[in-house]
Amino acid sequence: MKTPLILATTGLMAALLGAPVAQAADAAAAEALAKKEGCLKCHAVDKKKDAISLKEVAKKYAGKPDGEAKILAQITTGQKVKLEDGTEEEHKVIKTKDKAEVTNMIQWILSLK
Repeated sequence: MKTPLILATTGLMAALLGAPVAQAADAAAAEALAKKEGCLKCHAVDKKKDAISLKEVAKKYAGKPDGEAKILAQITTGQKVKLEDGTEEEHKVIKTKDKAEVTNMIQWILSLK
């Protein structure tokens, strides 16, 4: 009788170890970085300012396979963004080069959906 229990336990452990582990974003650190980098000058968390809200960003990219990559490109490469009046300007590039901080901020944004 011990064999089925051992097999079940081993199978459960294998499944858990093989499953991707989703890390929860540190919201306080992410919001502090967004503020420090000036993101919150144009974006509010839940309402439109000069730019769409971060919740709208989350709705646009959450669940998409390239969502994180698109946000990363937007905040690190100065891609053109279209403003409400139809003009375009380069998106501000964040200064931090700490990949963990940037990843945390992107995951926090995506969690806002």
